[in-house]
Amino acid sequence: MQINDRVALVTGASRGAGKGIAIALGAGGATVYVTGRTREEGDAPLPGNLAATSKAVTEAGGRGIPLYCDHGQDEQVRAAFEQVRGEQGRLDILVNNATALNDALTNKGPFWEKPLELTDIWDVGMRSHYVATHMAAPLLLASDRALVVNTSSFGGRIYMHGPAYGAGKAAVDKMAHDMAVDFKPYGVTVVSIWMGLLLTERTRQVFEAEPELYTDLVDTCETPQFTGRVVEALYKDPELLARSGKVWIGAELGKEFGVTDINGKQPPSHRAFFGETTRFGDAVVE
Repeated sequence: MQINDRVALVTGASRGAGKGIAIALGAGGATVYVTGRTREEGDAPLPGNLAATSKAVTEAGGRGIPLYCDHGQDEQVRAAFEQVRGEQGRLDILVNNATALNDALTNKGPFWEKPLELTDIWDVGMRSHYVATHMAAPLLLASDRALVVNTSSFGGRIYMHGPAYGAGKAAVDKMAHDMAVDFKPYGVTVVSIWMGLLLTERTRQVFEAEPELYTDLVDTCETPQFTGRVVEALYKDPELLARSGKVWIGAELGKEFGVTDINGKQPPSHRAFFGETTRFGDAVVE
């Protein structure tokens, strides 16, 4: 199966994980809508903007289409999916990635010494995943093979960056499970993928500021494109629907599917250090 006739939408794709995922899907030939708030370079503290991402998707071999969208504003999200409906009539792959990451997220200290704005991740990063999938549902149902991916991390299982971050990641994992129950009769797959440490614009700045502290970590990092390659391989999996409702470690899916990172390396799984993926019960209470 190829994805060169498929339609994808990646949220939060001005930079970071979203940008890399979008480019990787574009390399497979997909039409990729990318959402974000950064119109022009310099509009945000970190480099990256929607126009650059959509151009990179097209240059990779797909068709990149930018959709300016603040995922904290429901009407903007609705307008984005209305545009997809009008232009494509369906959606085959939805990647929920948009996340509000406060600069104080990784500060040392207990949560009460950190700003309350860290809970913004519950709006853009948790609620936004729900809203996007809710509004995308009719388009997903119009596809003959649809996949929803929530990007997540081991932070949904262990203490990572404090309770605001952890609660947000645990929520999107559980959301994938529960949405899968509702989507199952319609053949739509929903999963959560735990990414490893990503070599994004943000982490590059941290590494470059104190390179001596992070030399060993760099070798274990995943590029954002790796997750996109994993999503493509997952979409092609004949047993796709059987994977629905579960949490998957991206590095382990990559190894299973024979997917390597853009440097040709196989990113390691951090299961041995961080523990097992979250498992949910099979019982359903309406």
